[in-house]
Amino acid sequence: MVRVLLPLALLLIAFWVYSIVDCALQPPTRHRGVSKPVWLLIVVLLPIIGGVMWFVVGRGRRQQPSSFRAPDDNPDFLGSIGTISDQDERIRRLEAELAALDSDAPDPGPLPGRTTDDDPDEHRRGSAA
Repeated sequence: MVRVLLPLALLLIAFWVYSIVDCALQPPTRHRGVSKPVWLLIVVLLPIIGGVMWFVVGRGRRQQPSSFRAPDDNPDFLGSIGTISDQDERIRRLEAELAALDSDAPDPGPLPGRTTDDDPDEHRRGSAA
């Protein structure tokens, strides 16, 4: 009989101590029902029942961290307000304007205030000739 009761008593004491430590180390935002000090009192004053209550009722589940930090990081939010398609359309329009400018613009030549001797491309062209 003692061989059964001693390991059982040690197991229950270990569970009680684990319940107290777990309750004390959890952040206050993870406690459901009542506040953290009240949960500690329940677990300490009602050794086995308090520990079971703590793990069943009082201990809140860990919340999954949000993968988005701000609304502008969330593509669903941006799509709902039409920002993504607006940005894509604006980018396409600007790229088309830049391509048109590149194809229509004549070679600007040297910059005002610079002579052809100051042009670094001129030196390369001159040395090749």
